[in-house]
Amino acid sequence: MKTNFLFLVLLLSFSFVRAQDDMLSLLGEEKTIQYTNASFKTNRVINLHSLENTAGGVLDFKISHRFSTLNGGFYELFGLDNSTIRIGLDYGLSDVLTIGAGRSSYEKAYDGFIKYKFIRQSTGKRRMPITAALLLTSAIQTLKWSNPDRDNFFSNRLYYTSQLIIGRKFSQSFSMQLSPTLVHRNLVKTDIEKNDVYALGAAARIKLSRRVALNAEYIYLLPDQVASDYTNSLSVGFDIETGGHVFQLHFTNSTSMIEKGFISETTNKWNDGGIHFGFNVSRVFTLKHKNLD
Repeated sequence: MKTNFLFLVLLLSFSFVRAQDDMLSLLGEEKTIQYTNASFKTNRVINLHSLENTAGGVLDFKISHRFSTLNGGFYELFGLDNSTIRIGLDYGLSDVLTIGAGRSSYEKAYDGFIKYKFIRQSTGKRRMPITAALLLTSAIQTLKWSNPDRDNFFSNRLYYTSQLIIGRKFSQSFSMQLSPTLVHRNLVKTDIEKNDVYALGAAARIKLSRRVALNAEYIYLLPDQVASDYTNSLSVGFDIETGGHVFQLHFTNSTSMIEKGFISETTNKWNDGGIHFGFNVSRVFTLKHKNLD
């Protein structure tokens, strides 16, 4: 009888442990890593790169517009008569590594970037409270030389940016990130400007519904680096997701859509109507499906 009782206790104990293991397996708390995603709807907040990368094997085709400023009044149809455009392609080499290139009508600039997410916010087997990514960009402006008779060097057309993106998705409705940045300009317009410009970007997203989110970003320039007519970039807008498209509608005081422009060379001010209405359209195409085996 004692033997039968011990056997029953052992059987119940084994069943309890097995049931507990099965429950943990279902919850994914011990045997899997749950990575946080959708901190932002695309890999851009508005102008700034976001915490997100383009997924591996996915091509992201982007069209970006910035109309002229609202203070042009009715004669300029509040800026809609003129616009600046950038067309770009971003491709996910993997879920953590993205490359991209684009061409802007502003200064007829070509740009390229590489973005590596080296820390991913996660729960489960591995708990990580933040996401961190490194962004490296380069750009070349191809305007005709203003003074072709002087010595003009190809290197004077080049610009580089290094940026660390650190952030967290605090809840399903709120995400925030910081972006310490270094912009290097090979050629500056005046002696008082620095070739190296240090800035700190901050951005946040509030999810309003399943398909709509409110975004805002602000880029603070450290003092005494640029000409006095340059100012900090401030942008506010909405993301609207419709299937394979994401429409980003926003207002910004920056004309350029590449880092050296909107970070270090913004001249318009919100308080005098120097605000551009603009949009980004993102359309993704899956070129390489993931192996689910």
